Amino acid sequence: MNPLTRRRLLQSAAAGMALGGLGLGRAVAGGPQTLRLGVAQAEIMPGLPTENIWAFDQRVLRLRQGEAAQIKVTNALEEVTTVHWHGLRIPHAQDGVPYLSQFPIGVGETYTYNFTPPDAGTHWFHPHCNTLEQLARGAAGVLVVEEAEDPGFDADAVIELRDFRLGSDGQFLEFTRARNAARGGTLGTIITANWQSETRLQAPAGGFLRLRLAVTDITRVFRLAVAGAEAKVVALDGQPVDSPMGISPLPRADGSEPEVGPNTWPLVLGPGMRADLGILMPGPGAEVQLRAGLPGGREIVLARIAATGPDLQRKMFQMPVLPKNPLPELDLDKAETLDFTIGWSPEGDAGTSGICGDAPYRFWSIDRKLWPGEGPPDPADPIAPLATLERGKTYRLRLKNETQNDHPIHLHGLAMRVSSPDRRALPPHWADTLLLRAHEEREVAVVADNPGDWVFHCHVIEHQKTGLAGLIRVT
Repeated sequence: MNPLTRRRLLQSAAAGMALGGLGLGRAVAGGPQTLRLGVAQAEIMPGLPTENIWAFDQRVLRLRQGEAAQIKVTNALEEVTTVHWHGLRIPHAQDGVPYLSQFPIGVGETYTYNFTPPDAGTHWFHPHCNTLEQLARGAAGVLVVEEAEDPGFDADAVIELRDFRLGSDGQFLEFTRARNAARGGTLGTIITANWQSETRLQAPAGGFLRLRLAVTDITRVFRLAVAGAEAKVVALDGQPVDSPMGISPLPRADGSEPEVGPNTWPLVLGPGMRADLGILMPGPGAEVQLRAGLPGGREIVLARIAATGPDLQRKMFQMPVLPKNPLPELDLDKAETLDFTIGWSPEGDAGTSGICGDAPYRFWSIDRKLWPGEGPPDPADPIAPLATLERGKTYRLRLKNETQNDHPIHLHGLAMRVSSPDRRALPPHWADTLLLRAHEEREVAVVADNPGDWVFHCHVIEHQKTGLAGLIRVT
């Protein structure tokens, strides 16, 4: 069965049209794709067009699991760039990290990526060159890899969650401040869903909506909840969960957590993370809300989803089940344990300049080792890996956050099996980005099945750019 049925094409197109007036659409799965990264204008704040946005000409790109993809990327910016396919377990040469897997794409040049996505699910793409500015200006998109066979949802929609740092005139403010970079990061001023402060979608009344959430922000951690419908988390970071999970309500005004039943968890997504929700839409004319909690017990509505058309009268027990992806099998009995400490930098002013942009400071480190930046490495002093993993072996990575700040830790090229220390976190699941909370210790397991030097970094981009990154080598 072709997974792109007419009703799914219509639903996805509706999601694409809600992306802020850029005239940006989505690509249909299958066949060669093209992406152009250039300068655009968009009305993020009503009545105040924002100039000098940097955006891809497709905000939602769809591929198909197991089918070869060819994506031609044209760089129409006035600086070099690359594209990283965040969450995809693909060959190292296609990973999009400058000087590690490719040379940057020059001004006016076109570069072709060729890979076959092994995993269906919700991923995303973004530059890995001058990452702070290019991402902050909007250079990101959601990458949907369709299952080989349609799992059976009645509608499929995408919501990209991110901030923009805009002043009262609708124009960009500075993207980083040193004192914030040394703490939790510099937050944006406008929280958006699909580049709008409140986006509106539609889904069939009484039907099952697969709502794909992707956090493409450079700093903000989102606490999310669904109001007006029954909803379950069916996938995290593109990987189906072992069992669909209920979503707990947002905290009360005093910050306390409401009482919830079994298998119900807070939905917290940091930069780089994704979640697929299975939502049973209410009857005709009703509305579902995606809500976010803010400090001080405040809540905002990010999206309103209208139930339209005749009532399909689905029941929750009929929720479609996502097929598992072909992940490697862990051998935990023979696993070697490696320890990593996320902490401050021993040299607070060790910044350098590079062709892919850099920060003038170094605040952060992994194991007290500084990431040298996104520039060409010195051939006489190449970047040493934090650890070298033997191909095919299973490893336990024990991560210790000795700081009072959150760090969404992303590992390129490999899948992590995340274990949970308590009810505040999520149950065991597969992921590529782990939200390591303040003063928290977590353990993940990986199979070193993909050879290469894989970047291991915090996706609060100010933390990455100021030292919190390294390499894990798979031989």
